[in-house]
Amino acid sequence: MTQHKRLVLTGPVEVRREVLDAQTAPMIGHRGADFADLFARLQEKLKAAFLTQDRVFVMGSSGTGLWEGASRNCIRDDKPVLHLVGGAFSERWAQISEANGKTVDVLAVPWGEAHTPELVAASLKQKQYDAVCFVHNETSTGVTNPVEQIAATVREASDETLILVDTVSGFVGAELRFDAWGLDVALTSSQKAFALPPGLSFAAVSDRALARAEQVSRRGYYFDFVEIEKSLKKHNTPSTPPISLMYAADKQLDDILAEGLEARWARHLTLRDMSEEWATANGFGLFAQAGYRSPTLTAVDNRQKGIDVNAMAAFMDGRGFVMDKGYGKIKGETFRIGHMGDMSIGTLEEVLDGLSAFLKA
Repeated sequence: MTQHKRLVLTGPVEVRREVLDAQTAPMIGHRGADFADLFARLQEKLKAAFLTQDRVFVMGSSGTGLWEGASRNCIRDDKPVLHLVGGAFSERWAQISEANGKTVDVLAVPWGEAHTPELVAASLKQKQYDAVCFVHNETSTGVTNPVEQIAATVREASDETLILVDTVSGFVGAELRFDAWGLDVALTSSQKAFALPPGLSFAAVSDRALARAEQVSRRGYYFDFVEIEKSLKKHNTPSTPPISLMYAADKQLDDILAEGLEARWARHLTLRDMSEEWATANGFGLFAQAGYRSPTLTAVDNRQKGIDVNAMAAFMDGRGFVMDKGYGKIKGETFRIGHMGDMSIGTLEEVLDGLSAFLKA
């Protein structure tokens, strides 16, 4: 068997053996009482993790699926939507809204910069939007947008505008408070700071968002929020769920909640600070705007130092680590250190020691 190399990616991330083993629980029927019990347990733990009293949808899909679900269910066909774009994934969500026939306006900032409440407020003065869609933690650039402040800006502008947030690489790694911040949809997936295998997605969904979905006639089929809600009330899903992954999520949520959200957020900030200190001490820049740098990944600016990221990845592979080489149009100009999920300070120290050895070599 090939020796396992530990993942220092921005997803999928390393998954602990105990979580992997949870997937080996005996299979159960997804329309029986045992599954209803599993779903109900998950629901209460997910609500605690999202800090919400509302429901949390559980889907067998990537986060991309819930992008489409949020766009189709929460934006009426005759109303415009504002997408805040500043990286590869916020761009892609806007493209998905367009592909589903929505009228999309884009508020763009250069890659590496954050969307400020002032920028959003200026756009909202120009037009009434059905929803504002944006990314909490832009995985391609390492920028964390100020969700709380943006949400407050949207609420101040209009009670009718829904707030739809992608927290795929933020959830349980960067602070997010669904109810307190007045969000309507916060969607995520399993393979990033949640530290699960890929294949599950989750969305906290407000009553306002469900009421909007009921006004939309063409919600699609697989991600129809109204139908998902009907099944959720019976502790079930409309279509066949990934039961083994849900067992893993049940185990992982126990451990996340035992660590505590505040402590987990703090650990991620410590890992971020370690990564940033290593980068600057070794002559690199930081790609993300100061004050908005992600707790879950660091985009190291390689434009001045210009190391060969392929050689770096090969060197680290020899040390037992799989490294990222940057994403999209800034691949190579940056490389990313994924420090999310269950990564420990000790593991990150090993990674940074390896990167230092590469630079010396």
